[in-house]
Amino acid sequence: MRIRAVRLPIDPQADTARRAWVTCPACDDARHCATGADRRTCGGHRRYLISDNGPVLHLQCPGCTHTWSLNTRPGRTPCS
Repeated sequence: MRIRAVRLPIDPQADTARRAWVTCPACDDARHCATGADRRTCGGHRRYLISDNGPVLHLQCPGCTHTWSLNTRPGRTPCS
């Protein structure tokens, strides 16, 4: 039996003006990107910044549509 992954739609709050350049934990599509390896921003591997809660960013990958949260300041609690 083959299980197929379901692709989610892009979040309606996704705005191309709000981006983050981080590695997608699901597809790792930037792994072989020379621009990213040089620690420069690459237009092809941006992530949508859906929202934030203090240091915690809520992101979505436009390539695989995976959504996740990233704490940019581990050890600190989010603002209420």
